[in-house]
Amino acid sequence: MQAEQQQNTIAADLFEKCTSFTAAKEIQDRGLYPFFHPISSELGDEVVIEGKRMIMIGSNNYLGLVSDPRVKEAAIEATRKYGSGCTGSRFLNGTIDLHIELENRLAKFMGKEAALVFSTGFQSNLGAISCLAGKSDTLIIDRQDHACIIDGCRLSHARTLKFRHNDMEDLERLLKNVTSAKPDGGILIIVDGVFSMEGDLTPLPKLIELAKTYGAKVYVDDAHAIGVIGERGSGTASHFGLVDEVDITSGTFSKSFASLGGFIVADAAVIEYVKHIGRAMIFSASIPPANAAAVLKALEIIENEPERRERLWHNTHRMHKELRGLGFDIGDTETPIVPIIVGDNELTLLFWRELFDNGVFTNAIIAPAVPAERAMLRTSYTATLSDEQLDIVLETMGRIGKKLGII
Repeated sequence: MQAEQQQNTIAADLFEKCTSFTAAKEIQDRGLYPFFHPISSELGDEVVIEGKRMIMIGSNNYLGLVSDPRVKEAAIEATRKYGSGCTGSRFLNGTIDLHIELENRLAKFMGKEAALVFSTGFQSNLGAISCLAGKSDTLIIDRQDHACIIDGCRLSHARTLKFRHNDMEDLERLLKNVTSAKPDGGILIIVDGVFSMEGDLTPLPKLIELAKTYGAKVYVDDAHAIGVIGERGSGTASHFGLVDEVDITSGTFSKSFASLGGFIVADAAVIEYVKHIGRAMIFSASIPPANAAAVLKALEIIENEPERRERLWHNTHRMHKELRGLGFDIGDTETPIVPIIVGDNELTLLFWRELFDNGVFTNAIIAPAVPAERAMLRTSYTATLSDEQLDIVLETMGRIGKKLGII
């Protein structure tokens, strides 16, 4: 009897979900696994994967600065001077003068009073959102916002509402419902400036008009916008001429800035609060000197070489026009992020594999990451891709797209 009672009190196996997880193995066994393929070369417009040289149209290296010798040299020099890491949190021993210089430069570049650098772009949103909103507040987010925004909302314990993607009528419906209930707390609307999967822009002018009407603050994640759109590449608010109307903007260093880390810019009082309350910043080690120095050099190049952005848009407009001309569905993209919408998981993986085998690297995005009917190849383009490389990409995509019946 005692043995039976003891058996009944034993917990279920926590790891059962792990041992029964077979989805990845099933795709691997069929040779269609599109993830975790190691690159064994410089991360430029051509890379070596599994011993084969491939054209890379799946990175976020929008301005091609990852392999720029000036950026690499700045990282090397910082490592020589400061060492390989900072060994602690910004809050205590982990702040070096490069971090302060970077924050001052970013605030000026983005047209805001102050900036705060985090260890990653994910932590920037996680840390800022989770400490700025609380139980009495309401967060209203786009259904296609990035995962770090969703996780930041969860950690804040604020009420979180989602509106249909880029649907300003649905946003206004939620704002009316919240304000009519006369809440004790405030409202923060959070959107991606450029949406990372489909490359479309948030309708920021209308969103800000609604925010003003209902007394809400506005937070824009500009991870895929900085370096790409706006005056001098300073992002979505600048693109629409609304820098003073956006309360907080976040960004990342892992895309146009060719490094690792993240940041937010806002009024000085907001930055001071997050600096002293945001757990994701306080309890994380700071970015290494090499990362900070690389960003500073990349920022200098972005400010002084507008021709890079011009070339990026030359490539972007060409790919929009020619992919549509071939018959591919690329959705509503307005940016260098160009989805090839296939609409079926299996066919998407087959398309990815055929392109991979023919020397073109893309990203397969399948359900549940996107709805099954929106399964896609996510392609993205850089300033340094040549017309000859794009010729190869277009010929290969057109040939395989016809073979598989996608076009």
